[in-house]
Amino acid sequence: MKINKHKILPCMLVLCCVAWVSAYGSDSEIKGLIIDRGGDSMTVRTADGTTHPVVLTDETKVQAPKGLGLRKSKMSWADLVPGLRVSVKGDTNNQGQLVASVVKFSKDDLRTASMIQAGLNPTAERVSTNEQNIATNKQGIAGNQQQIEANDQAVQQRFASLADYDTKDQVTVYFAPGKSAISTKDRQALSQLATKAKGVPGAIVQVKGFADSSGDAAMNQTLSKNRAEAVVAYLMQSGNIPPRHIMAPGAMGISNPAASNETSEGKAQNRRVEVTVLVNRGLNGTSAAK
Repeated sequence: MKINKHKILPCMLVLCCVAWVSAYGSDSEIKGLIIDRGGDSMTVRTADGTTHPVVLTDETKVQAPKGLGLRKSKMSWADLVPGLRVSVKGDTNNQGQLVASVVKFSKDDLRTASMIQAGLNPTAERVSTNEQNIATNKQGIAGNQQQIEANDQAVQQRFASLADYDTKDQVTVYFAPGKSAISTKDRQALSQLATKAKGVPGAIVQVKGFADSSGDAAMNQTLSKNRAEAVVAYLMQSGNIPPRHIMAPGAMGISNPAASNETSEGKAQNRRVEVTVLVNRGLNGTSAAK
């Protein structure tokens, strides 16, 4: 039988292309918790303890189920925070990284992660105080040792996510009573922060809004949210910070006051938004090998 060489060569080329796509472009899906977040990347840990590097691009879709789950709501890049349970679909590149095409999560999981995230950036002094309190409790309540150890682990896990981040820059924006408009002075400060942040590889921006004690709890919560969202909008629109480089804005209400709410001067300090530029220590080359 005579072999047609002109037909064999194209077939071989097709087989080679299929093998290459199978090796480097196979469609994959992982489910787990976000444990690290950079500007264009994140790390997801699956239930078996395996960590997976994930690459985020402008084409990555961020979604949450809507209604019965048959439809999808478009979500913000800022919602991808450490502690969020996600499902990631995409193709594996030749470096073994999953290039995400779709990142999905439930709004309930987002709400839980956001509540945890809101309290994840304590000062070193507060962390030290918590550790001292735990140690004291261990000495004073020997009969409840098992529960104390569980609490100890919970505290360590609570601070694990953002303990791996270094602060590169920080700006506090102040507001008039009942307002969420940003002053000219603070706009300039935000522009300077945005310029610095864009020069830091892998930087992400955390935004937390606060209110003073005037008004009821619901109004203060909404006001702190509006202030945080106003700052996020300015950073994206005027500062040209990509949306995926900004964490979900935190609405903190009247929590964590910077000063006493008993005076007008103290209230003025509490009507604020704290903006922090963070870099994962692993990306920054300062973390210990894990």
